[in-house]
Amino acid sequence: MADPTAARVISVNVAAPRPDPGGADRVSGIDKRPAPHIDVFAPGPDYGDGSGVDGDVIGDSKHHGGAHKAVYAFAREELDFWWGELEREAMPGNGGFADGAFGENLTTVGVDLEALRINQRVRIGTAELEVSVVRQPCRTFAGWLAEKGWVRRFSRRGRCGAYFRVTVPGRITAGDAIESIGAPDHDITLATAFRAAQGDKAAAARVVAAECLPLMYHQRMVTLIGG
Repeated sequence: MADPTAARVISVNVAAPRPDPGGADRVSGIDKRPAPHIDVFAPGPDYGDGSGVDGDVIGDSKHHGGAHKAVYAFAREELDFWWGELEREAMPGNGGFADGAFGENLTTVGVDLEALRINQRVRIGTAELEVSVVRQPCRTFAGWLAEKGWVRRFSRRGRCGAYFRVTVPGRITAGDAIESIGAPDHDITLATAFRAAQGDKAAAARVVAAECLPLMYHQRMVTLIGG
């Protein structure tokens, strides 16, 4: 029997395009649905260069897509936490939030995503990914859940999942193990980077000193601390 606590992907998910639930005049890819597998690749470097998941959809091309936001992962444990917090009625065929419900391409179990270090590399299936930047919740996400004050509430929890860049293209299937490869030479976790992105100047100073973020994100941290 497989170890239920082993770090692995339990669902791979691709967007079912729909009108943006936040009210913007565009489609949205927030509604992700389980697929048999996903093929991942490195898109272009900038926002607007699309998803790193073949067949996926990026609606907000001003803030999403591109190499540093190629693949998004969120923990099944957090989906279950929020189901309990929000006291939802059961969805059809499911006693909680469905895998993919928070817009994630990879629904994980057995791994503390927020404890991963920026630039940590992992092998999943035949692909290799690298932790890149944090997710910051937006109006589309709040509209999708139809929860007032959701952006602030979700941010306060501080467990917002992980964006990955793709270093080795490949295929990921539900059940694939998540295997760490080496370790970055700094101690900046996603949790620290998220606090920095939310305005914590002490965390931002640590992130700047580590020089671990892509240039655009690094410069934002420098600005935050008044550098």
